[in-house]
Amino acid sequence: MERRGGLNLSLAEGQTVGNILVIDDDPELRRTMRRILERGGHSVREAEHGLAGLQMVEAERPDLVVTDLLMPEKEGIETIVELRERFPDIGIVAVSGAGGTDEGGPLVDAELFGADATLPKPFSVDTFLETIEAVLAPDSRR
Repeated sequence: MERRGGLNLSLAEGQTVGNILVIDDDPELRRTMRRILERGGHSVREAEHGLAGLQMVEAERPDLVVTDLLMPEKEGIETIVELRERFPDIGIVAVSGAGGTDEGGPLVDAELFGADATLPKPFSVDTFLETIEAVLAPDSRR
């Protein structure tokens, strides 16, 4: 696998390219996640909150949704619950700066309500990509 600037620029054996929706109210972080995922070979769309994200999922169903948890309009837990109810086959990765899974809090709630994986912010590029690939792997779905 070729590496430049810490990013994987070619697909590893068995790596799955996915259609991904990133939902986050922080435009800078949303764009950063998009660039990382696109450099990893994924197709990416963006939404600024859960309500807009759900509308985008209805219009064109992604393979995976990366969602922040604390957002206006429709927060992440509500978004995860609705995604699980309406689109159970979509992978979900929850991200939050409000505490990791060891301390309890929103990321633990995200797992309980159906997220396939969680990441506390800030996270490394490698950890982010590894988490995305793990959720996109065919045998990882609930």
